Amino acid sequence: MALLEIRNLSVDFATSSGQFRAVDSVDVTVDKGDILAIVGESGSGKSVSMLAMMGLLPWTATVTADAMLFDGQDLRALSPRQRRRIIGKDMAMIFQEPISSLNPCFTVGFQIKEALRIHLGLDSRARHRRAVELFEMVGIPAPEERLKAYPHQLSGGMNQRVMIAMAIACNPKLLIADEPTTALDVTIQAQILDLLTGLQRDTGMALILITHDMGVVAETARRVQVQYAGQKVEEQPVIDLFERPHHPYTAALLAALPERATSKHLPTIPGVVPGQFDRPQGCLFSPRCQFADERCRTVAPLPQGPQAGLARCHYPLNLSAEAEA
Repeated sequence: MALLEIRNLSVDFATSSGQFRAVDSVDVTVDKGDILAIVGESGSGKSVSMLAMMGLLPWTATVTADAMLFDGQDLRALSPRQRRRIIGKDMAMIFQEPISSLNPCFTVGFQIKEALRIHLGLDSRARHRRAVELFEMVGIPAPEERLKAYPHQLSGGMNQRVMIAMAIACNPKLLIADEPTTALDVTIQAQILDLLTGLQRDTGMALILITHDMGVVAETARRVQVQYAGQKVEEQPVIDLFERPHHPYTAALLAALPERATSKHLPTIPGVVPGQFDRPQGCLFSPRCQFADERCRTVAPLPQGPQAGLARCHYPLNLSAEAEA
């Protein structure tokens, strides 16, 4: 049984001009010890789908799903109190902006110890020992002193490590890392990724990595799920995806990598992700796709089979002769 199974997840936000669908019929499956990367441009619904699963969206959001199971429990049937026993303990998230996710009014030590008190019921002395141990695990020097620091007294990289320490404090079964290397320099990015993959390897937890950086995906993930305009458009093992992308959007993302450039000008994807008022009738990627025809522009495609990477496309790329037959 999968650790996390989400089927047909949709998220609608109420706006002054009507409903806006931010996530559209997305499936997510994660096994124990798995590393799944969810990639796509800003506005593709990556973070919203995970926040919906954790119950952290505002009241303006309407969340529907055919199934939302975590470790055998139906998340849709849980009360807020029951959900709080899971979130932060068995399921944790590293948020995109650590400086805005940490409370500026309390020391980082107080905040990490509060999680230990609520979820594990440790006494004061045990909480302090565990906090020091966690800071050492994530590579924070002089942990005894750092516990007394406020978020504004730490660098961006240090605050990111604090967020990771808080997320793994209760040994979660699933860790969601939302753009964990955003706004960090290249050296710190590598350290954070090594830290996350090392923790995943040592503890056996599952890891969902939300990112738009395909280089990070290549180094870290085992499976890749590509999202576009709220829809899942492809899913493959990482090596297969880089060698044989089936959806034109995935192929365009990979072609834009500097190391794959064949000329002095980097390829780009024209246009922007469609919003609330400019969503195409057919394939959502059709206005930006070089292969689109009239069928693409008028008929919404359904996901293909596993041999085509579940690509949501009428004309999947790089199919083998057996798959085309």
